[in-house]
Amino acid sequence: MEGRAAAPGAGTVVNALATGRGAAFALDLETTATVELDPDAEGVTGAIAGAPDGDTTLIERCVERVVDRYGADEGGAVETESEVPTAAGLKSSSAAANATVVATLSALGLEVANDPDADVTKTEACRVGVRAARDAGVTVTGAFDDASASMLGGVTVTDNREDELLARDDPFAEHALVWTPPERAYSADADTAACERVAPMAELATELALDGEYARAMTVNGLAFSAALGFPTDPAVEAMADCAGVSLSGTGPSVVAVGDRGALTAVRERWEDRDGETRLTRTRETGTRVL
Repeated sequence: MEGRAAAPGAGTVVNALATGRGAAFALDLETTATVELDPDAEGVTGAIAGAPDGDTTLIERCVERVVDRYGADEGGAVETESEVPTAAGLKSSSAAANATVVATLSALGLEVANDPDADVTKTEACRVGVRAARDAGVTVTGAFDDASASMLGGVTVTDNREDELLARDDPFAEHALVWTPPERAYSADADTAACERVAPMAELATELALDGEYARAMTVNGLAFSAALGFPTDPAVEAMADCAGVSLSGTGPSVVAVGDRGALTAVRERWEDRDGETRLTRTRETGTRVL
C-alpha cells in the first residue's frame, strides 16, 4: 500500500498571528511525500531526505491521524523531500503535512478532490494536516491559511480559530520573487504579543484581502509584521516601485514580492546584493496533487 503526493509552499498575504484571520497564496516550490502502509507494522517511522537528524514528528503524526480516521490501524513509513526551505516563512510545514496526508489517503485507495462526492474533500484533508501540526507543536495558529493555500492552490483567506475558509480565488499575480536570508525563524517561537500589537493593521490587511485587493493587503501586512517581529523593512521598500505587492512571509525571514516578471527581475538585482538566496518563481493555481 503506497502513495505519493506533492504539495506547494506558499507566501503570506496576511499573517494570522495578530487576529486569527489570515491569507496566503501557493508558490511553485514543492514538497513530495512517499507513504508505505503495512497492516502488520507497529507505529509509523519518518525520514526527511537530506536531513537525517530532521524532526519527523509532524509527518509521522499526519500518517497516524489519517489512519486513525480513514484506515484500519495500519503502520508504516513516510519520507519527504523538499525544495521548500525550512523555517524560512515559506510554509514548509504546511506543504509537508499536506503532501503526507494526501499520500497516505492515496495509499489507502481513497480519492481526494474538491468534489463533495470524493472520498475525502481537499478541505477536510487540509484540516487533518492542520490538526497534526497542532499536535506536533509546529504552529501557533494552526496555519489553516497557509495549509489551505497549499492544498487548494491560488489564494485563500481563512479564520484560523475555526479552521474556516472565508474565500478562495485564483492567483492574483503569475510571478513571484523570493529572498531568503541565511538566518532561520521558527513559527512556534514567534513573539505573539508583538504581533497582537499590530492587530489594527492586520485587520485592515484582512479587509483588503476579502475585497480582492490581495497585493495591497500583502504590502500593508509586510510592513506591519516586519516591524513587529524585528525584521528590516528595507527589502520591501526596495521592491515597492517595481512590484504589485511585497511582504514578509509568515514569521520570516523570507520576503516575497509578486508582479510582472520583468519588473521582478529588476528587484532581484537589488536583492542579490544581500546575503542569502533569491528565487524567481511562479504562483500556483493548483494545489496538492497525487503523483
